[in-house]
Amino acid sequence: MVKSITPPAPQRILVVDDDPAILRVWRRVLEPKARQPSLDNLEKKLFGATPPAASLEAGYSIDTAMQGAEGFQKVVSALAEGRPYTFALVDMRMPPGWDGLETILRMLEKDPHLEVGICSAFSDISREEVAQRVGRSDLLWIRKPFDLETARDMTRKLGEQGVHRRHGR
Repeated sequence: MVKSITPPAPQRILVVDDDPAILRVWRRVLEPKARQPSLDNLEKKLFGATPPAASLEAGYSIDTAMQGAEGFQKVVSALAEGRPYTFALVDMRMPPGWDGLETILRMLEKDPHLEVGICSAFSDISREEVAQRVGRSDLLWIRKPFDLETARDMTRKLGEQGVHRRHGR
């Protein structure tokens, strides 16, 4: 009897930024790359008719919000659905609404297990003050404009930290 292995559910990610171009870039960073048919052909040549088992990497399910209040509402809805976000990436400046700090504080008040990363070109307050106000010294930051590989590394770390934080490890 062959056991079927169910891949894990994708991690749910929320990106909150007032710039549609930045939201598109984050989608490019976070969405899994499509597998190329030429890679399948190469695997068949290298490994025979049955290539090695594919990775069960689930990827990400990505939601976006263009203002802090909208992002907060999405966190509330995700919790109500029983499908909370693993992590949120939040811009610090998002006029005319809430800034990133207020957005993060409200999100964490509702979901203290949410992992948070900050992606911003400018911040009106220092990293130290943000860490103190949020109560987390391990906040990850990335400065705009960012390198795609650096962004992918950051999201991998946030995903790992988010899973650990949510499951209390």
